[in-house]
Amino acid sequence: MYKYQENSDGLIILYNNEIVINHQKKHPAFYIGFGIEEIECYRGNFQFDDFIEQRVGLDEYVIEGNKITFSHRDKYLIITLEEVEERLILKFEAKEGYNRFWFRFHALKEEQVYGCGEQATYFDLRGKNFPLWTSEPGVGRDKSSITKYYADLVDKAGGDYYTTYYPEPTYVSTRKYWLHAETFAYSDFNFKRSDFFEFMFWELPKQIIISYKKSYLNLVNDLTEYTGRPPVLPDFLLDGVILGVQGGMKQVKKYLDQAIDAGVKVSGLWCQDWAGIKYTTFGKRLFWNWKLNEDLYPNLESEIKELEKRNVSFLSYICPFLLENESLYNEAENNDFLALTENAETYKVDFGEFNCGIVDLTNPKAFTWYKNIIKTNIIDLGIKGWMADFGEYLPVDCVLFNGKDAKVMHNEWPVLWAKCNYEAVKESGKLGEVFYFMRAGGHGSQHFATSLWNGDQSVNWEKFDGIPSVIPSSLSTGIIGNPYTHSDIGGYTSLHGNIRTKELFDRWLEMSVFTSYMRTHEGNRPSENFQYYQDEDTLKLMARMTSIRVDLKPYIKEVIKEGSELGYPVQRPYFMHYENDELARTLQYEYLFGSELLVKPIVEQGKDTQRVYLPDDEWVHLWSGQIFVGKQIIEIECPIGYPPVFYRKESRFKTLFESITNKYHKEGRKL
Repeated sequence: MYKYQENSDGLIILYNNEIVINHQKKHPAFYIGFGIEEIECYRGNFQFDDFIEQRVGLDEYVIEGNKITFSHRDKYLIITLEEVEERLILKFEAKEGYNRFWFRFHALKEEQVYGCGEQATYFDLRGKNFPLWTSEPGVGRDKSSITKYYADLVDKAGGDYYTTYYPEPTYVSTRKYWLHAETFAYSDFNFKRSDFFEFMFWELPKQIIISYKKSYLNLVNDLTEYTGRPPVLPDFLLDGVILGVQGGMKQVKKYLDQAIDAGVKVSGLWCQDWAGIKYTTFGKRLFWNWKLNEDLYPNLESEIKELEKRNVSFLSYICPFLLENESLYNEAENNDFLALTENAETYKVDFGEFNCGIVDLTNPKAFTWYKNIIKTNIIDLGIKGWMADFGEYLPVDCVLFNGKDAKVMHNEWPVLWAKCNYEAVKESGKLGEVFYFMRAGGHGSQHFATSLWNGDQSVNWEKFDGIPSVIPSSLSTGIIGNPYTHSDIGGYTSLHGNIRTKELFDRWLEMSVFTSYMRTHEGNRPSENFQYYQDEDTLKLMARMTSIRVDLKPYIKEVIKEGSELGYPVQRPYFMHYENDELARTLQYEYLFGSELLVKPIVEQGKDTQRVYLPDDEWVHLWSGQIFVGKQIIEIECPIGYPPVFYRKESRFKTLFESITNKYHKEGRKL
């Protein structure tokens, strides 16, 4: 139950015997005001200037049962408190005419927080503020990197520590509570202060929900009961790697045969160019008219059936934008299914040397039409999965069918896009059999996005944009209820001198074994970057790593099941299972893969040894069988193909893990 404590300074609201709000007359917990924003958009990158004209602290309060009115002169905010299903609900009413709202929630100095969507730079958010707005996250992202310098100078696309595809006003605290603000408006969650967190919103949230639990597992389980959970991933994803290749059916079958002949376990072919190719100075892009290109992939339906006989699935690509003057664009425009300009003309988005229309997902007829495009043009062909790309680009000045301001709809757009895909799969009776993966997200993605991928990392070792960044990205989305995520093996973005190397690809490959599933990508400039199919040694490594993946299938299958049934992420921070370990709360480049495996991927160039912190347990090195006592930092050899991986000595999957160790010893290598 919640309760009040009044004192000479003000009012304290407690829930679960924890201070939630500490309102003092000199330091109010609630503020209202007015601001004028200017937003500049360039190819999915957004620049903000928010000028605050008025901010007023509501220092007075009056309690009437479960309602509290906070006020200052004629300005007021009414809070209604309710307890529903062991969660504290705060509902709000405010005087009209205000568009900025600030709420302060009590914090402890030693408290740490995680989440707020996908955060690629910092897993622990304490000490910084996080503007929540879906966008391209930027290239480089580290202010000191030459990549960011040129990305800003040339492309207006450098990003910052907080820029993200997937923002969400939801976080988890080491005080073992989760908090969610029900709004899609622009927000800023500020965790800088030692004694309170301050949240700013561009609209009054419908409600704020707070839930305390006794353990992190219970906490995530409770959070995902509220958000919803995705269907279980298809079983074929456990049978090897998805080869991200292109060039037409004849060419991709050559890649498939080459890989299988080399001993690689292949579960799928992801051919993003199924609808055709468009070349730009950025690199090899796709032809954004989401119909089968018969020249590249003739007789695809029958080809897919033949691939299925080899236990290989076919995957494709789609996004909610349509190439100007092509057939789907023209059909959508003729039916008023595209978003408009203020002059009631079709709004055209520049994607870099080509323009596209926006399918207006707020229009029920357009939503149904596009959902049927997915069913007819993708699912009915027998395609088992696809990248559902580009949910973060909605321009703030477009006019939508539902009449809502595009600035307010912007963060909700990825969720509408996820829902469109979800309903297409569900209505086809294919949930758990067919899936898609998304980079953009928001509140609701936990249920409507069957899986995520970490987006377009640079093909390098940069901490905030290259291979290291995928780990905090996965942990931050996982802790707020998105159990399944993965990354492009080798990264994607090659700009301003970033060129993928063999070493980078190999390290990314071995890390991907211990994620939701494995998928390669040629990147935006395939001819300039290392590709696995050009290197016999890497093909041998792929054969080894995909065999290990298949050997682990009984364990991974259970971990995947936990995601769908309990909401537990596949990749977990140590503290989810070692709650009293203070050091575990600060780590962001290592994780538990399920509850029984510990992984610290190699994300630095030229490393052949790695320092690994083992939490308080007994751990067995997967490749050597050597036993270590936890609560210490050890140093372990890690040649390519042998990333630091350990299992719990008393694991119920001990026999399975021992069999992998024994198989490794047969290879004759000692560490």
